[in-house]
Amino acid sequence: MALAITDATFEDVVLKSEKPVLVDFWAAWCGPCRMVGPVIDEISSEYDGKAVVGKVDVDANQEFAAKYGVRNIPTVLVFQNGEVVGRQVGVAPKKTYTDAIDALL
Repeated sequence: MALAITDATFEDVVLKSEKPVLVDFWAAWCGPCRMVGPVIDEISSEYDGKAVVGKVDVDANQEFAAKYGVRNIPTVLVFQNGEVVGRQVGVAPKKTYTDAIDALL
């Protein structure tokens, strides 16, 4: 299961991580988000210990969604050393997300 990331934990979990971080910005009412969610959870299990995989509910946590220009959801951002190094807007195949992480490992 992917880690629930909030505005309060974003800096520690994402920006200060020494591992690559994949963050899914989503909302419960968003149909495409519900399609991506299980894929993100799978990736979280597969990359446990190698990368941080989490989700930000944009309805409850708007600070970092706004900071990173998330206007459409789902948006998946990949971070390395506190910097955005990848962005995928909309639904994509699992391989799109795993390739983004693999490139950083």
